[in-house]
Amino acid sequence: MSFLPNLIILGEYLAGEFDNREQALAEPVWYVNLRMWQRPVDLFREDSITLFAEQANITNLDRPYRQRIMRLIPSQNSGSTMIQYYMLKDPSALSGAGRNPALLKTLAIEQLDLLPGCILTVTQEILAPNSYKFAATPLPETRCSFTYLGKSVQVSLGFEATTAEFHSYDKGIDPETGKATWGAIIGPYRYTKREQYSLF
Repeated sequence: MSFLPNLIILGEYLAGEFDNREQALAEPVWYVNLRMWQRPVDLFREDSITLFAEQANITNLDRPYRQRIMRLIPSQNSGSTMIQYYMLKDPSALSGAGRNPALLKTLAIEQLDLLPGCILTVTQEILAPNSYKFAATPLPETRCSFTYLGKSVQVSLGFEATTAEFHSYDKGIDPETGKATWGAIIGPYRYTKREQYSLF
């Protein structure tokens, strides 16, 4: 399928290897130094661009966590983009796929669980000719919650992306108090792209 140009540009901005080294050095009390991989995967190719995301503490790259699938879906009506999140049924099966993408060749749709409330809508701002800023925010009245390892988990999702940077607003939410417990508690994790991955 031929994709809309803005969907391809968003996919290219998201695909890559990132870290927040400068932020972690400047504010070590608030921000851990993380490496993040967002690798294109061959799923939902008929209408979407799909990425496998994983991250790890820079001091423990062999122990990655937060594996997730991001599916970039064009809206047929408005020309905008939605991002649907999926969870791996067995995250350990693909642990380390950020660094070792050969593991992703076996990934199949049957290995995913749809997270119905974990969906973002994307807006696009033109910064300069051929330069954009994308902002992804939750839909109104939706809650990203699911069960993981027998526990109820609630997450607030969101990001901003430009050609060289990715700002993550993801944070864990305590379902009882509604307060953030991990992640971008005082502001976004500001990642810089270190390597570009090819979409196709």
